[in-house]
Amino acid sequence: MHISSQPSILYFGTPVVLISTLNKDATHNIAPMSSAFWLGWRCILGLSAKSKTTENMIRTGECVLNLPSVNEVAAVDRLARTTGSFPVPESKVRKGYRYEPDKFKVSGMTPLASETVAAPRVRECPVQLEAVVEATHGIAEEDPVQRGNLVSIEVRIRRVHIEEAILMDHETNRIDPDRWRPLIMSFQEFYGLGPKLQASTLGEIPERLYRSSDIDRASAEKDGSHDAPQLEI
Repeated sequence: MHISSQPSILYFGTPVVLISTLNKDATHNIAPMSSAFWLGWRCILGLSAKSKTTENMIRTGECVLNLPSVNEVAAVDRLARTTGSFPVPESKVRKGYRYEPDKFKVSGMTPLASETVAAPRVRECPVQLEAVVEATHGIAEEDPVQRGNLVSIEVRIRRVHIEEAILMDHETNRIDPDRWRPLIMSFQEFYGLGPKLQASTLGEIPERLYRSSDIDRASAEKDGSHDAPQLEI
């Protein structure tokens, strides 16, 4: 039986992406995220409009999308609740984030020069996608409470680097899904294509801190407080 529910987050399970960018002083930044999806050689990224990664991407117009496998879970978790922004935004202070200028050192991973962008790749990640920013779009701009907080960024992939071990035999342009084991984030916890791998630092953050005004808005609309929009076809 289904019941009406209001989870504070709706992360039903998507691959983790480590976005590497170049800071204004030419140092490196890495940010773990999982709000991403691909269409051909385009990717749509959902990010905080006030994050260092977003700032870097808009300023430089580029990034690298590094996809960790289940083997990199510990390194990814070491980046959890770190930020390259100083001072730390209030919303992240409440969630226990700290300022960290050297993300590679904290994670234990290694920067690797890219071929088409200035941002570095992450050597340990089996998939590394060099990309350029093509468009940005504000999310929830119609909501005065959320306006200016979230952004979707469309990037175009310029170069793909794949670890040979996850390619099909004798196929340089085909990834073998039986060999590729992406790191998955589902409701703030780490999974592979199977049982949970380990506890997640992000899982310690109370879900109520992620609650948005969209939940209250949806409740009001359900109760008939607002008229449903009329769509033209």
